[in-house]
Amino acid sequence: MADLHLRREHTLGLARARKVALKWAEDMESKLEMECTIVEGDDSDLLEFTRSGVDGRMVVAADHFDLEATLGFLLRPFKGQIEAEATRQLDEALAKEQAKAAKSPTKAPAKAAGAKKK
Repeated sequence: MADLHLRREHTLGLARARKVALKWAEDMESKLEMECTIVEGDDSDLLEFTRSGVDGRMVVAADHFDLEATLGFLLRPFKGQIEAEATRQLDEALAKEQAKAAKSPTKAPAKAAGAKKK
């Protein structure tokens, strides 16, 4: 059973949601030493992340993000802090992309480098 659950609704569409997920993954890799992998699908993507004591995944869809993570025994006491940081990073990336989308709703986002793709 997952220790962390996070869901965020959005109106970005899949292309822009992918950009948000990639930014989140890059932040998690650099700040929390996570290893992130993105598996792209037709209707949604799966972003898997792991590090010692943490395993999780994020479903990236055209209208929402669903994140679940399981914490190891030693990290469970820090659940609140970990959840707050993951939430903050996702909310910041989402807000930035929503602001960009509001300014140029017809412009497609450029591909960004970062997390490994399967």
